[in-house]
Amino acid sequence: MVHNDPIDTLREFVFAVHPLSSEEWQHFAAIWQPVSYKRKTILTAAGETERHVYFVLEGVQRAFYVEAEQPEATIVFSYPYSFSGVADSFLTQTPSRYFLETLTASKLLRTSHQQLQHLMNQYHNIERWVRLVTSHALKGVLERQVELLSYSAEQKFRILLTRSPHVLQLIPHKYLASYMGIDPSTFSKLLASVRL
Repeated sequence: MVHNDPIDTLREFVFAVHPLSSEEWQHFAAIWQPVSYKRKTILTAAGETERHVYFVLEGVQRAFYVEAEQPEATIVFSYPYSFSGVADSFLTQTPSRYFLETLTASKLLRTSHQQLQHLMNQYHNIERWVRLVTSHALKGVLERQVELLSYSAEQKFRILLTRSPHVLQLIPHKYLASYMGIDPSTFSKLLASVRL
């Protein structure tokens, strides 16, 4: 999916979900702006309302939750080529309970809630596209809940290796352990012993 033009990369991703007409795509493409961030940049802090949604071109980001006297919990990672942002805060325009940060230097396309909402009001097909993307995201969240609540540490590790083996090289293992809901020492033991 790698293209020289980031908008072409976005177009391929968008049309794989649901095609847009030439006019719809022209307006949709026009609302995205390229942005770059250094590693460990907080894009959204807990308590802030998520004003942007991102399409990842380079780098890795994570959303995480922090509560006093509780271990930090990594909720989700984003990397090329996927959308990023605190989805519930973005969609409802309510304060986020989560942080979004770049784990590595990141190049993204970004648009605002206001711009996307305007297009959704103007074009039913763009609103339908957003609904489909949101539906796929919800499906993924529910599948992940089953994994977290029902599977053993080894089963979760095997799923991670099957679904996204490249993350072992991209993401610090302490964050992967947090994402899987296991202790970092357990993650290290699994890394040493589990083979697919």
